[in-house]
Amino acid sequence: MVEEALGRKVSLGLDLIGDIAILRLPQVSREEEAKIAEIVMRVHRNVKAVFKQVSPVSGEFRLRRLEHLAGEKRLETVHREYGCLFKVNVAEAYFSPRLHHERFRVARLVSQGEVVVNFFAGVGCFSIMAAKHGKPSKVYSIDLNPAAYRYMKENILLNRVVGIVEPMLGDAAKLAEEKLERVANRVLLPLPELAQHYLPYAAKCLKARRGWIHYYDFVEARKPREALKEALKLIPEQVEGFKLQTVYGRIVRSVGPGRWQIVLDVKAEPLKPV
Repeated sequence: MVEEALGRKVSLGLDLIGDIAILRLPQVSREEEAKIAEIVMRVHRNVKAVFKQVSPVSGEFRLRRLEHLAGEKRLETVHREYGCLFKVNVAEAYFSPRLHHERFRVARLVSQGEVVVNFFAGVGCFSIMAAKHGKPSKVYSIDLNPAAYRYMKENILLNRVVGIVEPMLGDAAKLAEEKLERVANRVLLPLPELAQHYLPYAAKCLKARRGWIHYYDFVEARKPREALKEALKLIPEQVEGFKLQTVYGRIVRSVGPGRWQIVLDVKAEPLKPV
């Protein structure tokens, strides 16, 4: 429909977060931007506001600059996903609707009584999903962004997981060393840009006997199969007294030509008997 309206081919990206649409547009005129926004609102009847992304996701808090195109001039919404509610301001906290399957997949792996530590938790999506669809006794949900932390606390209330999900504001490495050493059965590292650096701190959180780390990263490769082969090289044989073994890996999504986001499910076992 967009191509029909403009009379030419265009390549665009679209994120639907609650009732807000965020567009990634090529170089088009203001008039064409308005037409595209109008089409988005016509096709997606629930959309009440349309914004254009005018910068890449960047910075310590993984934020992007947005420009209003159509509809209501507000940035706060509630996103629904697998029976969970996530309130978020799309300009103040990072949120990707494209990770919905991955959040649900990991949540289903959480067994009865597990303790989970979620680094880079944002507004609490992975943490709350694990609490609702897994069977954890506790989920420690960490983020450095005060705005994300504020929404995380609100989402814990919205989803009725108070007492299971514990929000924590601060740097995950520092909290791992000071408060979360040897507490977890499972640790999530869902920030590809920092996963390699924070892997030793994730291992510090694991209980002495064994545990799991869900590791996310970006890989450059021509094809998905090649990307997975390259991804396996990212995991060291051992870290912080654990030997590591990648049990499962998958392509989460394509993030550009020859660039892939991957996830590896890594089993950690002690180097010495305990």
